[in-house]
Amino acid sequence: MSGEEQAPVAPLRERLRRRARFSTELTRILTLAGTVGFAVAVAVALLSGCAGDLKAAVSLKVVRSPETPRDASVIIDEQYIGPLGIVAAHGVRLPVGEHRISVEKSGFFPFDSLVRADRDDIVLPVKLEPVPD
Repeated sequence: MSGEEQAPVAPLRERLRRRARFSTELTRILTLAGTVGFAVAVAVALLSGCAGDLKAAVSLKVVRSPETPRDASVIIDEQYIGPLGIVAAHGVRLPVGEHRISVEKSGFFPFDSLVRADRDDIVLPVKLEPVPD
């Protein structure tokens, strides 16, 4: 009887092995595609700010005051960059030239500043004032 019981199990075991190999290979391919896709997205994002010709860039460090919300939106040259907490933690590279920096959050007056990126790094203190009730 044990020989008869083993017969149906062998094809099932082989199918499970093939599925496991397929799943492993598929996971490897998707991981590679995700990594390549991420790298391409980062490259496109970096190059889109350079508008064709590569220019020198200046580091912008945003310093957030403690009462300013971390989730306030940072907008540079009318383009959303990200939440203030992340921008303050990582900084931003700006091409040489003038740039309008805006920080906005519902319930607060907007912060606007015009900065000139030249050779020196820029430190920009940001404090949002709440709108009175």
